[in-house]
Amino acid sequence: MSDYYYDEEEFSTQLNKNTLKRVLKLTKPYWQWVAGFLICTLLVSYLDSYFTFLSKRIIDEGILQKNNTALINIVTLYGALIFIQSITVFGFIYLAGVLGERVHYDLRKMLFNKLQDLSLSYYSKTPVGWIMSRVTSDTERVSELVTWGLLDLTWAVANFLTSAYFMFRINSGLAAIIFSIIPIIIWVAIQFRKKILKEYRESRKQNSKITAAYNENISGIRVVKALGREKENLEEFSLLTGKMYQSSYRAAWLSALFLPAVQIISAFALGSIVWYGGWQAQIGGLTIGGIQAFISYITFMMWPIQDIARVYAEMQQSIASGERIFSLLDTDIEIKNLPDAFPIKSVSGDIEFDHVFFQYEDDEEVIKDFDLTINQGETIALVGPTGGGKTTIVNLLCRFYEPTSGKIRINGIDYTNINLTTLQSRIGIVLQTPHLFSGSIRENIKYGKLDATQDEIETACKLAGADEFIIELDKKYETDVGEGGNLLSTGQKQLVSIARAILADPDIFILDEATSSVDTLTEALIQKGLDTLMKNRTSIIIAHRLSTIRRADRIIVIKSGTIEEIGSHDELLRNKKHYYRLYSRQFQYPMNEKIDEYGFPSLNFH
Repeated sequence: MSDYYYDEEEFSTQLNKNTLKRVLKLTKPYWQWVAGFLICTLLVSYLDSYFTFLSKRIIDEGILQKNNTALINIVTLYGALIFIQSITVFGFIYLAGVLGERVHYDLRKMLFNKLQDLSLSYYSKTPVGWIMSRVTSDTERVSELVTWGLLDLTWAVANFLTSAYFMFRINSGLAAIIFSIIPIIIWVAIQFRKKILKEYRESRKQNSKITAAYNENISGIRVVKALGREKENLEEFSLLTGKMYQSSYRAAWLSALFLPAVQIISAFALGSIVWYGGWQAQIGGLTIGGIQAFISYITFMMWPIQDIARVYAEMQQSIASGERIFSLLDTDIEIKNLPDAFPIKSVSGDIEFDHVFFQYEDDEEVIKDFDLTINQGETIALVGPTGGGKTTIVNLLCRFYEPTSGKIRINGIDYTNINLTTLQSRIGIVLQTPHLFSGSIRENIKYGKLDATQDEIETACKLAGADEFIIELDKKYETDVGEGGNLLSTGQKQLVSIARAILADPDIFILDEATSSVDTLTEALIQKGLDTLMKNRTSIIIAHRLSTIRRADRIIVIKSGTIEEIGSHDELLRNKKHYYRLYSRQFQYPMNEKIDEYGFPSLNFH
């Protein structure tokens, strides 16, 4: 389990404001919905305060004056307003819910589109758990911010202002005393919110690490059990959860301490009402109903202030989630179309690597002055020690990465001038561990050509040799492959991936160690499908099993990113150099020979 580092502290408080603006911009397409639920919220808040004022009138004008007519009129008005308020309550809940779901949908769509566009290098250095946390929990928090967070904030401000209006209307002197206490409560709230925010930020940071750890352990559970790493992983995971517990505990402790502090100050405010209100009542400056209304209003005003720690903390968590989402959305796309890039129907023609150099960020160069021309329709094989740069060359050709310097041309055209989507769509890849998507065999094969007919799918499977095992399955082409294809064997997954590549009919075909994980009989079956796929098309094979490359037109031996040797199988054997030693090791000589720097046995050729 890796302890991934997340540089979330880079998001300063100043960035908070910018993030909030960007979050609120998400509601711009739905401004009518925002206006609707804000109006409903303001109306509900005003009616809450007005009901308290009506209660004062019921006491003063109806009960104390024994005026049944006034009492009936006020109660009737009260009932009518409750009916109106019930409609507005339904309105803001419905509108807020719909708005939240629409923003949530837009965010997920934006993130998914961004993830499709991001370069392979982003996924190489970013944990899947971190990405999943952005797409799931963070998008949900942001959608809540623009709905319930905005609603809570609007309601609190409106409730404060309407209560203040009616309090000054009833007795300005008593209202002035109350409002001299309010700044103290607000200052206390600000001090607590800073500390609570700090702890919630740390909690979210640890949560991202925990999500990544979950994903890593679940996806690698076979390795964990095979190596007996359960205890060690549990200890590492306990350390992560312990850190999150500590920060969450401190946030909860501060939140709990905040409420009593506000209540003590609120009690002083209520005591002022009782003392000053009683004196005003004796001299005729305030009625009994007025005192009751003041107590209700101060309670109304204390609710949002007491709740400010919770609301603010939730808003800050949502803003922090927004920061992480926007950091992903703002990630530079390293590999993208040039302004004048043009689409092509095929990528046929010679492939030319012209003095290509490449390095991964600040690492040392992986490919050094690589010069190679692959003729159209030619099959070449790349062999050499692990880490020599074979897969990197393929990744460069697929434009998953771009050369640090030098050029790659297809049919004489710099491939950076070709539309990226059309380029990659014309390159077919079969990997050592093929990836299948959840769904049926038919759906996975059809992934290579979405409009393919059933006849085309079956033809591709026959050419690949996959039909032999498919027709023996109970549901045949409708058989579910499971997550990642785990309901099929490695060989079966490989045959399905080859059928998928045949159906896509690529111009360039890449085979990356496709038979290294299967038995000899399955390899022969796969090789039959590969022969069909490679026929009359440019093909590049990466393999350690030399039985799969003997028929290649040319074999290139690569070490440390440079070409050590090049030629056909027979030519390289006659040369008795690097390839000869590799071939001899696999087919002629025992495995206990002394190994040289290429991973080959040291042989005496004299």
